[in-house]
Amino acid sequence: MSTDTSQTSSSFHFRDITKMFGGGQSKLRQFGILGSLIVILALFQLLTFVVKGTGLTLSPENLINVVNQYSYILILAIGMVMVIIMGHIDLSVGSVAAFTGIIVAKSMAEWNLPWPLAIVLGIGVGILVGAWQGFWVAYVGVPAFIVTLAGMLFFRGANQFIGQSTTIPVPPGFRVIGSGYLPELALPLNFNVLTMVLALLGVAWIVFWEIRTRGVQKRMGSVSAPLWVSVIKVVLISAVILVAGWLFATGRPGTSFPVSGIILLVLVILYSFVTNNTVFGRHIYAVGGNRQASRLSGVKDRWVDFFVMMNMSVLAALAGMIYVARAAASGPQDGNGWELDAIASVFIGGAAVSGGIGTVIGSIIGGLVMAFLNNGLALMGAGADVVSMIKGLVLLFAVAVDVWNKQQGRPSLTGFIMRRFASKETPAVPPLTPNQTYETPAVDKTSGK
Repeated sequence: MSTDTSQTSSSFHFRDITKMFGGGQSKLRQFGILGSLIVILALFQLLTFVVKGTGLTLSPENLINVVNQYSYILILAIGMVMVIIMGHIDLSVGSVAAFTGIIVAKSMAEWNLPWPLAIVLGIGVGILVGAWQGFWVAYVGVPAFIVTLAGMLFFRGANQFIGQSTTIPVPPGFRVIGSGYLPELALPLNFNVLTMVLALLGVAWIVFWEIRTRGVQKRMGSVSAPLWVSVIKVVLISAVILVAGWLFATGRPGTSFPVSGIILLVLVILYSFVTNNTVFGRHIYAVGGNRQASRLSGVKDRWVDFFVMMNMSVLAALAGMIYVARAAASGPQDGNGWELDAIASVFIGGAAVSGGIGTVIGSIIGGLVMAFLNNGLALMGAGADVVSMIKGLVLLFAVAVDVWNKQQGRPSLTGFIMRRFASKETPAVPPLTPNQTYETPAVDKTSGK
């Protein structure tokens, strides 16, 4: 006789609050990274209000500026988290971005290539570079650290060789991907309509996803959070999206949500789906967690290595083009230090140094922590030396907390998020009564289950 284990509690329990962002076993420390971002925003908003007379951090102009300035680093973090989950590292992303940028700029300035085809050329360069580095890592067995260190040196020199260490401007049409905004509609309104439409679509997606999640939990017989928890979660997230949308929509005339932000959002959605809901995404985590076991299970780990390295270079090429479009020119110093910011974003976002753990969303949050930390210190007039020291301490502290949690047997934020997705597929086991015992299920040797 089947028993429906799907249940919710109508009474209030404090532990139900922790279900707002996942499973019932979560604790507040697992949301430390997101909490750090909120604290940084609030702190610099208060400090700029005290020192400057007005809160600058959450002003429309500043938020637009942050997205424009750091979107390419966040794009790099999306690819870097997959590399780090695999247990690798990529030191070449800044040089690959600069190398792609100079080729794309030169193709438009000297070869008269239309800018849409120049973007296709840039993606093609990223694929070739990634295939080159992926081959050495996956099929020759050279450690990714060495391969990408060599790539960092080679492609930095190639950038300066091709561009003759000069600056090459790009046409206005190309600049849209780095400094463009959602267009204005001919309506008598004092805000950007398309930006608010985008925010409303985000709210609709949050509502849809929460309903879908509860439906899946009910069908699989797993324990769902109380309905009031889901309602509060949807209301809070929706309020954040709508307020952010309003801020972006009411900036100075001619601005709205940046095109580079649209590209970033599309990539976040796409790669979150790939890593969480596809066989290839599961293979990335499997190989990163235990390569030998995954190989024995039939996972083609060399192919996974190859694709992840190639994908990283493609995203580096895209980030390089966005940066060149925003700067309106490609130069010999483009991409310097980008790999460090991307790696820091991933580790601050909860990825494990040993591999096997990490999420796209966590890395984006980590990148936003770094972005608003940089931005807030700049608003306060801090020098580059102070900013660099603080960033180093933040990175060290974030990794130290992750290591300490593992030593104590406590999961990191990202490990918790991964268990949350896994819990959607594994039905909860009902508790035993005093007179019950569980029988070990038979193994189906034909399917391996």
